[in-house]
Amino acid sequence: MLDTLYPPTFLKMNMNAYSDYLTRILNAAVYDVAIETPLNYAANLSDRLQNHIWIKREDLQPVFSFKIRGAYNKMAKLDQAILQKGVITASAGNHAQGVAMSAQKLGCAATIVMPKTTPQIKIDAVKKRGGKVVLAGESYNDAYDHAMKLVAESGLTYIPPFDDPDVIAGQGTIAMEILRQRHQPIDAIFVAIGGGGMAAGIAAYIKNVRPEIKVIGVETDDACGMKQSIAAGKRIELKEVGLFADGTAVKLVGKETFAICRDLLDDIITVDTDAVCSAVKDIFDDTRSITETSGALALAGLKAYIAKEQCQQQNLIAIASGANMNFHQLRHVSERCELSESHEGIFAVTIPEEPGSFRQFIDLIGNRSITEFNYRYGDSQKAHIFVGIQSNNAADLAQIAADLNAHGLPTLDLTHNEMAKLHIRYMVGGRTNKVANERLISFEFPERPGALARFLNHMQSDWNITLFHYRNHGADFGRVLVGLDIPPADSSKFTAFLNNVGYHYYDQTDNAAYQLFLSDSVKQG
Repeated sequence: MLDTLYPPTFLKMNMNAYSDYLTRILNAAVYDVAIETPLNYAANLSDRLQNHIWIKREDLQPVFSFKIRGAYNKMAKLDQAILQKGVITASAGNHAQGVAMSAQKLGCAATIVMPKTTPQIKIDAVKKRGGKVVLAGESYNDAYDHAMKLVAESGLTYIPPFDDPDVIAGQGTIAMEILRQRHQPIDAIFVAIGGGGMAAGIAAYIKNVRPEIKVIGVETDDACGMKQSIAAGKRIELKEVGLFADGTAVKLVGKETFAICRDLLDDIITVDTDAVCSAVKDIFDDTRSITETSGALALAGLKAYIAKEQCQQQNLIAIASGANMNFHQLRHVSERCELSESHEGIFAVTIPEEPGSFRQFIDLIGNRSITEFNYRYGDSQKAHIFVGIQSNNAADLAQIAADLNAHGLPTLDLTHNEMAKLHIRYMVGGRTNKVANERLISFEFPERPGALARFLNHMQSDWNITLFHYRNHGADFGRVLVGLDIPPADSSKFTAFLNNVGYHYYDQTDNAAYQLFLSDSVKQG
């Protein structure tokens, strides 16, 4: 079984500390603006995974996110004199829309501080609700700092996105609805964690009413602040967080949410980008609705739980927490969803550069469909091909690699190589023998109009750029792969340059995918 964060005796001792949340949740004022969302049975997914799976449809809220619950509950409990002065918050997305709609309903002014990198669709959504948008900084932290300055200057009341008892209680009404909608047994409820407000509210209600039900949090591998904090026994501020599931990309969880999640959650599961993409597709297949990436995070965790526990016929519920998806991000989701289910694998295969080699390769693949095939002449002895192959499962992928290797075609599985999936698959064939000291660096930067031009201006230097790849993935951040010719004598200078350029970077010079397809000095194959 999955290890619980704390033993049951510890849970019983600490549950009483949060019994007041039961009263708060039962008396929460959310239904002036929020709706009781349906609990939909996911028939296709249930059949496939041999468990009974329900999806709590918070993506159907008026602002397409659960955030309206906590925002309104907090604001509805403020004195009228405070409301008349106005409220303020910092948010790049769903909480911003929740505050704006709540202010519209309560007849007060709302100022929303958003990072300059916020997509226009989210800015427009806040303005439609009557919110005053102030753009400040490049990240949520920058926006929060600016909001705090405005609070000090104006006397506006700040509406926190997660770390507040009334906000937590508002989100906890989701659990109240679930138990009202399903009286039969429930084995586990899965909930996404960003700052922890929704997880804390749901856990507080469930553990007071139906403590036998597991409440399991879900985070992404690259933004797992709550899991790391609980493991450390104190709140840990992450230096960086992945931005793919931007709705849960929080560096520091709340004080109150940390305490509740530490004491009441049964476990926290982490998942990767491919698993989230697969979950977006699963929800679409069963509901014909498209959630945002963070909105599908809970279902990704539910699937990981089934895979690890090998459980069958359990009753499992995932919260679909939001649907504010940037449409262009769907391209990236579509490309990646099959990889999580092992329905597609990506391989680097080395074959002899001689007649009949391709035929031998195709014969070994058999009846499997090839989804991608990239090749360019490299030298007179051998060729490296980049190939995508459909498969049935992970065991099938392993068998493909084993068969190819056994027949003298060295094969490297790149299915889980992030750089290969993001860049190399679009660049195969770029090898050169005219660069003596090439260094390969990947960068990430906030995505907005002119972002690439600004990046290039920052990259001006005395070193020759030998390779450059950029592709807009429809997300809030851009990714660039750059090759530079760096003489050995400039190594220290180059390291200093990377540390001062102002962008997140990763040295990819030793990456196996680069060595096989782009570098002149092949280290593998």
